[in-house]
Amino acid sequence: MSHAWCVARPGGLRLAVQITPNARKTEVIGVLDDALKLKLQAQPIEGKANDALVKFLAKTLAVPRGAVTITHGHTSKRKLIEIAAPALTCAQVAQRLLGGEA
Repeated sequence: MSHAWCVARPGGLRLAVQITPNARKTEVIGVLDDALKLKLQAQPIEGKANDALVKFLAKTLAVPRGAVTITHGHTSKRKLIEIAAPALTCAQVAQRLLGGEA
């Protein structure tokens, strides 16, 4: 199954995400258009939402925090994220983030 929001890259993956900050809890909502939609408990000030996003993805995908990098959209709701994890596939990412919806 193809995941438009997840692309395999040399040495890892690139994810397209859309975030909603200031949520009651951090959670994955699902896929909207070509982006993975997430709610973040953090506020969008001083990089707090970005930090929370990196932490959440690293924990959920079981990769080191340093392997998750926001490459585009630091101040935007839509972000591109590089994950340096050669063994990780888009199918595994979808399974871990979306559970049964993958």
